[in-house]
Amino acid sequence: MENNITRKGEWAVWKVEGRIDVTTAEGVYEEGDKIVEQEEKTALDMSGIDYISSAGLRVLLRLWKKAKKQGKAFTVVGAGDAVKMVLEDSNMDTLLEARESVDEL
Repeated sequence: MENNITRKGEWAVWKVEGRIDVTTAEGVYEEGDKIVEQEEKTALDMSGIDYISSAGLRVLLRLWKKAKKQGKAFTVVGAGDAVKMVLEDSNMDTLLEARESVDEL
């Protein structure tokens, strides 16, 4: 699992690559928790994610709740077809206001 952070205007764009599943979820959460704590607006760029499990969905939900509680923004961008389908089937795409690409931030 690799990740890096760039900027797009006011947004911290956090790109994660690989899988978000039971083996990687806690590490992804810990990294995301630090980013959400430091930034007012965080966008998780999922263009490099090829699989997300229910453990990954819990990570997204926890990060979104943390940001919301602190009056901050958290969204996801660039999900590929397979990941997008999981986000849509779980209705996470509406909760997180998922966007097609970083350009929409």
